[in-house]
Amino acid sequence: MAITDRTLAGSGQVPGQRSGSPVGAEESATPSRRPAKKKLVLIIGLLVLLLGAGGAAFVLLTGGGAEAAEAAEAAEAEAKPEPGAVVPLEPVTVNLADGRYLQVSIALQEALVEEGEGGEEEEKELDGSQAQDILIRTLSGRPMADLTTPEQRAAVKAQLVTEIGDAYHHEVYDIYFTSFVMQ
Repeated sequence: MAITDRTLAGSGQVPGQRSGSPVGAEESATPSRRPAKKKLVLIIGLLVLLLGAGGAAFVLLTGGGAEAAEAAEAAEAEAKPEPGAVVPLEPVTVNLADGRYLQVSIALQEALVEEGEGGEEEEKELDGSQAQDILIRTLSGRPMADLTTPEQRAAVKAQLVTEIGDAYHHEVYDIYFTSFVMQ
């Protein structure tokens, strides 16, 4: 088979080619498509790179959550107050139900508070009147049976620690029963 030149006579046109475009126009269209393909490949490559970087950042940030939780726990442990001086309060006598009496004495253990700049710890003198008022309000009128077992006294103590701690803005570290006599 022989290859024949199929140009229209004298016009330089190939059959099926639009009029006005030279024969070499077909060859010049192919190179213009190559830069478009290069741009497309470059854009796809950048998207893959960005998605990979985003995925790596996500893994690193969520994987670092355990370290952040440990750091928060360490900061919380440092923020916990340390026990300070123990301040004994005067005995209080309250009326229980059924005509019974309770004489109770408590001691407040102060919390050491750090100063902001020097980092030195300082003890503040506590006024025990609020604690005694809370003690009277909490224990007055209770039945003697509510205070007989060690577990019941521990529950009352926990309630007192919470209420007294709130009243003193957490300047009280703990309370202790120094005397507990029911009659």
